[in-house]
Amino acid sequence: MDINARIAGRVRELRDARGYSLDALAERSGVSRSNISLIERAESSASAVVLDKLATALGVTLASLFENEAAARAAEPSPLARLADQPVWSDPASGYRRRNVSPPAPSPLQLVDVVFPAGQRVAYESAGRDIEVHQQVWMIEGTMELTVGAKLWRLQAGDCLAMRLDQPLVYRNPTRKPARYLVALATVPFHPRRSA
Repeated sequence: MDINARIAGRVRELRDARGYSLDALAERSGVSRSNISLIERAESSASAVVLDKLATALGVTLASLFENEAAARAAEPSPLARLADQPVWSDPASGYRRRNVSPPAPSPLQLVDVVFPAGQRVAYESAGRDIEVHQQVWMIEGTMELTVGAKLWRLQAGDCLAMRLDQPLVYRNPTRKPARYLVALATVPFHPRRSA
């Protein structure tokens, strides 16, 4: 299945499951109604930033938009994801490539393999989710700078950074070589932080 068709089906399915009209999803996400309509018809290759806004408004992770929901709903979803069945998508804005590694079997954990081009940057708002998302980024090759809120982290091969996706997040490859890293995402029901 074409990756844009898979994304189209997932966005439409998640929107329908939540009872959102196109206008309601547009209002919640800050993405225009016409852009959402184009995405749902697989007539637009949305950027990672736009897809993250939609995922946040739908209460799921960005990785969830690439899942094969039919396989996950099967009587016995497979606990195995063969390389050939792992969806690959490239961000049209930055050129970064992501491959959803995780199998369709339901799990609170998702793994994503990312190749990030030299000199590129992607900024996510990463706030206002209805779910609590914890993420770790493990560098496999190269160098990346991650700005989590106001804190800048420079990661080299072998480094691993943990964070909660509740503040702005910027990925940047400051070098002239591509970087590769693994993202591990875990979701839990949302519990607002308590003040002391």
